[in-house]
Amino acid sequence: MEIRKKVDAILGTTLSVIMGIMVINVLWQVFTRFVIGTPSSFTDELARYLMIWVGVLGAAYISGKRMHVAIDLIPQKLSEANQVKLKVFVNTLVILFCFGALIIGGIRLVYITYSLEQYSAALQIPLALVYLVIPISGALIIFYKVSDIINKQLL
Repeated sequence: MEIRKKVDAILGTTLSVIMGIMVINVLWQVFTRFVIGTPSSFTDELARYLMIWVGVLGAAYISGKRMHVAIDLIPQKLSEANQVKLKVFVNTLVILFCFGALIIGGIRLVYITYSLEQYSAALQIPLALVYLVIPISGALIIFYKVSDIINKQLL
């Protein structure tokens, strides 16, 4: 459980830093557009990429906190033992999806964009860095779901 708390702290801090950078970036964009009259060339693209990272990493963070949206109509009608079985089943499906779609698919996307040497228009950073958040988030979600199953944190 100690490792989970450290991962939560690192992920929470990372999300806070990204959000802080995004706020400063958008404020700079508004300032340059309306005060100086010449909008900054990189701020729009940076805000977009930071939003992608916040959204995808935030999904992993919320999954780890077990605060994601869920319809719990069926589990409420089951016995406690069957609720645990259902939640193990659901977590297993989430793990399989994250492995196939986020990790395998994400790694393939990162590899393809890296191989094709695709760069962002304004920032000139490899798009593979932007897409790297997908397999990272998948690994984090799998970590959290496996931790939930092992530690019986299902109810």
